[in-house]
Amino acid sequence: MLMPSIFGESLLDELMDDFAFPRAGRNYGNTSGLMRTDVKETAQGYELAIDLPGIRKEDVKARLQNGYLVVNAASNASSDEKDTEGKFIRRERYYGSMSRSYYVGDSVKEEDIHAKFEDGILRLTVPKSAPQKVEEQKYISIEG
Repeated sequence: MLMPSIFGESLLDELMDDFAFPRAGRNYGNTSGLMRTDVKETAQGYELAIDLPGIRKEDVKARLQNGYLVVNAASNASSDEKDTEGKFIRRERYYGSMSRSYYVGDSVKEEDIHAKFEDGILRLTVPKSAPQKVEEQKYISIEG
């Protein structure tokens, strides 16, 4: 019996599953599971591990902007299937981009951040910014 999902996938996707049309990657149009991030604090700073499944290193960009570390990723996926005579049965394409920002502070510089992309995971190390000293309030003595 076909029971539609209330959350997550669309009814059309479930109908297509019943007709044995597998979905490539199961993320076409659904980006809820992308760019999941783990943040770990160390003595020297922070380590970020950002999941970017199916994305190539060339399609990932990171930059600092107004105290925020901004990570952009683009995806270009296609799926072609042919029958024995070479005629297309199905062709699917997906093009999209995603972005996520992390506040790192104004004192962090680009050269302080180290990035490595491996097995679909972008790993970034961000140093802790030095704590700013809070200026003591000095009062003016009032005579009287």
